Amino acid sequence: MPTTKLLVFRIGSCEHPRARSLERELMSEPPLSELTVGLIGAGNIAHVHVAAWKALGARVRVHSAAGAPELAEQYGLEVAATLDGLLEEVAFVDIVTPSATHKEIALAAIKAGRDVICEKPLTLTAMDSQELSAAAEAAGVRIYPAHVVRYFPAYAAAYNAVRAGRIGDVAVARFYRQASSPAGAGWYRDVARSGGVIMDLMVHDLDQARWLCGEVGTLYAVQSPPTVDGISPVNVAAHVTLTHVTGAISHLRATWGATGTEFKSGFSIAGSTGTLQYSSDTDTGFQEELQGLAPQGDLLIPASTLYESPYLTQLRDLAAALRGGPEPRVVAADGAAAVYLAEAARESMATGRTIDMSTFDPSGVVA
Repeated sequence: MPTTKLLVFRIGSCEHPRARSLERELMSEPPLSELTVGLIGAGNIAHVHVAAWKALGARVRVHSAAGAPELAEQYGLEVAATLDGLLEEVAFVDIVTPSATHKEIALAAIKAGRDVICEKPLTLTAMDSQELSAAAEAAGVRIYPAHVVRYFPAYAAAYNAVRAGRIGDVAVARFYRQASSPAGAGWYRDVARSGGVIMDLMVHDLDQARWLCGEVGTLYAVQSPPTVDGISPVNVAAHVTLTHVTGAISHLRATWGATGTEFKSGFSIAGSTGTLQYSSDTDTGFQEELQGLAPQGDLLIPASTLYESPYLTQLRDLAAALRGGPEPRVVAADGAAAVYLAEAARESMATGRTIDMSTFDPSGVVA
């Protein structure tokens, strides 16, 4: 079976016509200087979002329970003392707070008539995600989950290749993702607040599997060591097997490793006429780096030295949609579907059963 190597073109390079085309598109994008974004949260991921909004020319006001003055001083932002005050002054909000707070904050924004961008996971339960979607529709506003991996060049190239039929019908796909565990301190170990390694880390690849291989028919999951009394192990690995309604099978692995574990991700997608392969730790020109110093904890945020930040690409796409542009690459239903799959994985781990997604009702699942 032939193997198709994915090429990730360097933005700004003149070595490939598509790279030149992308450069022209970026240069022609209008700035967002007339736009005021309300950033809610000031943790690690907030820095990545702020850098993207600043690069896009947007004005940013920040509100957070902690850390807002420091973030504002570092990036030249304006601080909003209250959430209500922020909502009165912004065009839309970008929620980058801990996962368990997403629903409450998003509902407040929707009630104020503000569109919402929200970091993954959209919420910690599919029912809550559906509630947000219904509330947004009733209020006439939009809510977009920030599933940034759809904007990483290799994953976007894989999607385009699969849709173009370059490898025929997808038969088997494998996805993996590992990072230094954030669960040594703070709220990540509390599964009721983080969702554990599946909801926090694997949710990226649950979204990818569905995006690339189609809707899911059945799901089976295991985790080692297991979660006990709602507390996740600090170092843990989870494995999920999905059968898709297309006939494809996908295998997913997510690992919270020991402190200092290098961030790595990748995939292998085998079709009837070829395969697509990507690994962030091979010599592809796409190098993953850490934000900040390794010993300080949260090492889940990769960054690229060679290409436009996928976070910037994502926020440009979402902002364009909120300003009347075309539908973005990821919508609320995608965020809810990823949460639904993560809930099913946790149910499978708890019961040892294969989950039939056509009949799975997560309403009884206890976090």
